[in-house]
Amino acid sequence: MHEETRVVDSRYAEGEFAIRRRRECSKCGYRFTTFERVEIGNLTVVKKDGRREPYNRSKLERGIERAAEKRPIPPEAIKELIGKVETELRGMSTSEVSSRQIGNVVMKNLKKLDKVTYIRYASVYKEFEDLDSLEEELRKLLRRKKTTSEGN
Repeated sequence: MHEETRVVDSRYAEGEFAIRRRRECSKCGYRFTTFERVEIGNLTVVKKDGRREPYNRSKLERGIERAAEKRPIPPEAIKELIGKVETELRGMSTSEVSSRQIGNVVMKNLKKLDKVTYIRYASVYKEFEDLDSLEEELRKLLRRKKTTSEGN
């Protein structure tokens, strides 16, 4: 394969959060696929202890994947969820965002995707002190589910 390639086909991937491009080498005809994703540039995350660090997509992805372990959630759904989170973070129009804000956005989206994954993520994010704290979060989740199903 050589450096000169041409785009044969382009389409949205990961729920319009990335572009999938089918490319072909101009000299030898070899075909391959690339993905282009909009990155959040210059976003600083303010941690609970006050430390600041650059936003890291792979860190967010690892945390969500860990919470979703052994759940029937397709990888594409996780990528789409991360895309939604990043879109919301970009919409905040600020260069700094707290880890708490990121966690709230993730939990809001996880709650819609999978309740068990939501609870797993919340147990780490909210740092439940004891079973009573966890039980209260489950009660809130069940109350919301009950009021939503009654409204239908």
